[in-house]
Amino acid sequence: MTYFERLGPTSFRATEHVSGAWNEAEQHIAPALGLLAHVIETDRDDRRDDGLVIARLSYDILGTVPVGPVVTTVEVLRPGRTIELVEATLAYDGRTIVRARAWLMQTRATTELAGTTLQPIPSPEESEPWDPTAVWPGGFIGSVEVRRTWVEPGRASFWVRTPIPLVDDEKVSSLAATAGLFDIANGMAVRADPKEVAFPNLDLTVHLFTEPRGEWVGFDTSVSFGADGVGLTSTVLHDTSGPIGTMSQILTVRPF
Repeated sequence: MTYFERLGPTSFRATEHVSGAWNEAEQHIAPALGLLAHVIETDRDDRRDDGLVIARLSYDILGTVPVGPVVTTVEVLRPGRTIELVEATLAYDGRTIVRARAWLMQTRATTELAGTTLQPIPSPEESEPWDPTAVWPGGFIGSVEVRRTWVEPGRASFWVRTPIPLVDDEKVSSLAATAGLFDIANGMAVRADPKEVAFPNLDLTVHLFTEPRGEWVGFDTSVSFGADGVGLTSTVLHDTSGPIGTMSQILTVRPF
């Protein structure tokens, strides 16, 4: 009952809980993005003990990937005492599927300066339970719990959590576990029926000013389609204490 099983130092096998959503024979890319955050943090902790935090995660999604074994790599592109830029990749059968870059930063005490003008959203308790399998097939969508406040097509706030661990028998940080849910945003506030229009995202970029805490991750999401086949999903991310960062995904909009 995990999203991935470790096969070796850099290899993992995706389980059936990773499947969907456009094609059940392929991986929903969300857990893979969490896996890359996990291997970046694991590599960091193997190299240093000062606990740099990930402040930005930027993923380029280069293609689809079957539900099966994958191999990861990690490389430090810009080493530093207080700031690092790290790149990780996920590959299937020798083909790179996702390329991730993360900025890692040293923490310092700024409690007296902390604050944001980003607005809160209705809490999980104030949001209605919603079954996303009514819209999307696949093991990943079936593995999550969603509570949603619907506003209009392309606009909603919602909370997501999952009981399924990211990797079997391994300690996974709250950030990596949360990163394994980020890519669900594009499908929870749909602007068009996915049976009539495909709108997969080519990338996903997250900026965090606070590390996520707790099992729930909240999304305040807007979806926009342009007139030339390009779309954008924009999200303010939350935990139950309030806003924690922002996220964006560029879409390729393709009517069937």
